[in-house]
Amino acid sequence: MEILPVVDRRAFIEGNTRALAPPHTPEIRLYLADEAMDLWQKTEDELDRLGLPPPFWAFAWAGGQALARYILDNPALVAGKRVYDFASGSGVVAIAAMMAGASAVTATEIDEFALAAIGLNAGLNKVDLTITSGDAIGRLDLEQEVVLAGDVCYEKPMSDRVTDWLAQLAAAGKLVLIGDPGRSYLPRDRLEKLAEYQVPVSRALEDAEVKRTAVWCFR
Repeated sequence: MEILPVVDRRAFIEGNTRALAPPHTPEIRLYLADEAMDLWQKTEDELDRLGLPPPFWAFAWAGGQALARYILDNPALVAGKRVYDFASGSGVVAIAAMMAGASAVTATEIDEFALAAIGLNAGLNKVDLTITSGDAIGRLDLEQEVVLAGDVCYEKPMSDRVTDWLAQLAAAGKLVLIGDPGRSYLPRDRLEKLAEYQVPVSRALEDAEVKRTAVWCFR
């Protein structure tokens, strides 16, 4: 089945979400879903595409909220610098980086709905982002000085690939920050904790209503 045109993806997002401020980053507004499971089902039913990736872009995950909060509270980390936001999801971290004074921010995703959501959310917050698609893992030619990744260690194969790559980028001199709500596959022995937050989340998505969530950098 053909991929929906971007205009239709945007219409679907606007018609099935609301512009809301995530609890930990009230400065930012995003198109977010009220009910997780309802949107999961509606995404498949309305578009008639069984096996469509879950709409991760429609929720403010704890790792992204914490990382966005840390950037907003420490703008000198990104001010005047080029930033790469990996697996951007809703775009909350990328938007925070632009609001904190980054000279340019690239948000990357592999899901076509996430790409549309990032564009809509950037417009909602009146920031300009470069939005790219494709699997960036393994790329060592990034021109950006700062690399951000929110909540990317939720399964072992993904975590291993991503953290090995991010460690290489950090070794090359880039500032690499990870936001994580205590996922099992986060390689804590390779990381240093910079900050910790109590982040409200949806109980439909997580095992608690508040997740203790940290921001990390490589040792």
